Amino acid sequence: MILRIAYADPPYIGQARKHYSHDPKCSEVDHRKLIEQLSAYDGWALSCNSTTLKLILAMCPSDVRIGAWVKPFCSFKPNVNPAYAWEPVIFMGGRRRTSDETTVRDWVIHGITLNKGLSGVKPFRFCEWIFEFLGMKPDDEFYDLFPGSGAVSMAWKSWSQEQIRMREQITPELALE
Repeated sequence: MILRIAYADPPYIGQARKHYSHDPKCSEVDHRKLIEQLSAYDGWALSCNSTTLKLILAMCPSDVRIGAWVKPFCSFKPNVNPAYAWEPVIFMGGRRRTSDETTVRDWVIHGITLNKGLSGVKPFRFCEWIFEFLGMKPDDEFYDLFPGSGAVSMAWKSWSQEQIRMREQITPELALE
């Protein structure tokens, strides 16, 4: 069964103008409408920041899961203590993993990206974690609702192609079909 999975990494509440004022389409996101939009998918993930997590969770279905992207290397800001060294990710739905599959943690540890042209570009390992958390398969349909740099969509393409190569190596007869 093919699933339709969405990922949303909108400008965090109150941050659109600060980080994306160069973009004429830049504006604050209505998170209530965004969550309604996400509900049309079989599974989704929504990145946010720790200061607005409580506000956004109040808009979500009660059975969402929260994961954590822990950043051992992050941007330390003057006079900000404690540092913002993790980001919550809200997950909903996706494909249930079987007991034969590797257990996915509800956290991932990876540093931030640097010099990518935009603030908040997600690293490949973070993207991989999103795909694994949602139980994605290479044939699933993936929708990056805020493509920004395109890093998440590129990660999906690379990850799904690698999954196909691995599947073909394990079961060569599938490659012949």
